[in-house]
Amino acid sequence: MCPTTATPKPTRMDQASVLFSTPIGACSLRWYRDRITDVSVHGDDSRAPTVKGTNPPLWVQEVIDQIRRHLAGDPQRFSGCRLAFDGISPFCRNVYRAARSVPPGRTISYGELAARAGRPGAARAVGQAMRTNPFHIIVPCHRVLPVSGRLGAYSAGTGPATKARLLALEGAWPNGQAFPTNGKESGLAFDAGTARAQLLWLDPAFRRVIAEAGPIPVPPSKHTTPFVGLFEAIVYQQLTDKAAGTILRRVLELFRPRRFPTPHDIREVSLERLRGAGLSRNKSAAVKDLAERTLDGNVPSRRVLECMSDEDIIERLSGVRGIGRWTVQMLLIFRMGRPDVLPADDLGVRKGFARVFGTPELPAPADILGYGERWRPYRSAASWYLWRAVDLLA
Repeated sequence: MCPTTATPKPTRMDQASVLFSTPIGACSLRWYRDRITDVSVHGDDSRAPTVKGTNPPLWVQEVIDQIRRHLAGDPQRFSGCRLAFDGISPFCRNVYRAARSVPPGRTISYGELAARAGRPGAARAVGQAMRTNPFHIIVPCHRVLPVSGRLGAYSAGTGPATKARLLALEGAWPNGQAFPTNGKESGLAFDAGTARAQLLWLDPAFRRVIAEAGPIPVPPSKHTTPFVGLFEAIVYQQLTDKAAGTILRRVLELFRPRRFPTPHDIREVSLERLRGAGLSRNKSAAVKDLAERTLDGNVPSRRVLECMSDEDIIERLSGVRGIGRWTVQMLLIFRMGRPDVLPADDLGVRKGFARVFGTPELPAPADILGYGERWRPYRSAASWYLWRAVDLLA
């Protein structure tokens, strides 16, 4: 802990506060008169209100806007932010001022920061100052790393995962890795460059498969309806891509010149014609049920699904015959581009996990889910690289 000075920090009763949403979750800010006394990152709480608390003055709103821009991938230096150092020791003040000189995209070791603060050899004391830093983001303690280059601890948000995400947003890459960031790939609903960087920071074991596999070539179509996505998923279940592709083409030929049948088309076609095109009895019945549930509204439109959580979508669509949790997860990843889906029951994911982390046996789904908590909010990216690891790390 940093020893305090004779000037006490203003009490919470004296300070005004505000809670606000950012691209990485809720943050809070406290101030006293014309200076900031506390900035805290609370993690991935997307339910946080836009602004809650005391109506902030203009200068506080400008700081909030800066923080939001920074956490949206537009790095800010926060050089004009005035901080209240009351109750903070001279040593910690020097450390915080030195940390503010480290620009976005760069990192510094505890020892280097100690020297920059005028106390060479005081790396341990610098670590204590970072742990008690009351000005997250503005005093960028996330840019301070152990000499090993590993993440180390972080007191904000979800700990090291939040630290990795902040570094990735700023374009700071571990050990010189260079991936583009701040650009969504293939229509994904998340920044794939940021996702790769976070995986590298948290799990260096991903390094080889990410280097060999490269960017995530997932092209979810914004125009694909849930009916089309689930129809194709039913056809592909338990078949190789080649065999399923052949059957799908035969089914589509039944409805030419339409590019794809409508739910009404599937309702009217006979089971015999579907089976004649190659669909099994169970799959023919499943696509019929899918068509009926789409027509009666039980399978909602894509616009409605976009407003629903992953779990709500899984529960809603699993009511269709032949559609289970895994099938809906494939829709979420490959058709909707959702960022945080981990199909732990998938055999490919389990095999990839064993390849990446060198486990002698296939891990249990529960073990993958437990370990994968550190990959939030980019578990879809982790899943894709685990699938690629099955081929690339054979």
